[in-house]
Amino acid sequence: MSTVDSSLVAQLPLFAGLDTAELDAVLSDARSARVAKNAAVFRQGDEALSFYVLLHGHVRASKTTAGGEQVVVRYVSPGETFGVAMAIGLQRYPATATAVEDSIVLSWPASSWPRLVERFPQLASNTLRTVGTRLQESHTRVVEMSTQQVEQRIAHALLRLAKQSGRKVDNGVEIAFPISRQDIAQMTGSTLHTVSRLLSSWESRGLIESGRQRIVLRDPHGLVLLSEQDPHGVEPPAKA
Repeated sequence: MSTVDSSLVAQLPLFAGLDTAELDAVLSDARSARVAKNAAVFRQGDEALSFYVLLHGHVRASKTTAGGEQVVVRYVSPGETFGVAMAIGLQRYPATATAVEDSIVLSWPASSWPRLVERFPQLASNTLRTVGTRLQESHTRVVEMSTQQVEQRIAHALLRLAKQSGRKVDNGVEIAFPISRQDIAQMTGSTLHTVSRLLSSWESRGLIESGRQRIVLRDPHGLVLLSEQDPHGVEPPAKA
């Protein structure tokens, strides 16, 4: 592990409102480390000994249910905080965090959290804002799972990922990290067979382009129309 230059992270959401001296003090407890693709940053049920900010790469957060089913909770993008179990009163990590590509994380010992938030209350406020945003995301997904057809759920998932981590390419917007059809199934409460069938259909219609762990949204607006379509296949009226 190595220390990190404060100028590289000053604009990240966790550090909003901190001046240079305060940021240097917060970073004095932090260390950066590389995490290889497919390696776990931490595992579900492990004692929460650290909390993290992702500096580079992408991390998948997933949970294993009591029945052994795997559920993808979300993807963490550069600049985001994760593993903040102690901030919400948990002693153990509620999910597994796995690097989906070679990544760099910034970590602090969990034991430093009470001292840091006492000295810098803005850290607690910034973390609470992040937790609140993720709670809203979770509520949105629960509503989707309860009320929408699988085609809508998958369209919503791809649009969210493109908004979160999309990059413009010649033929559309590419989701900027490796993602498999199994990952999408685990995000949307679907099956690999259903996801494969739908993505192949969308590809033939020119909505997406997919390869090995790669997806490009060629027609994002077409996916928006699919995501808003009612269960009987009636598209919403065009917006003025």
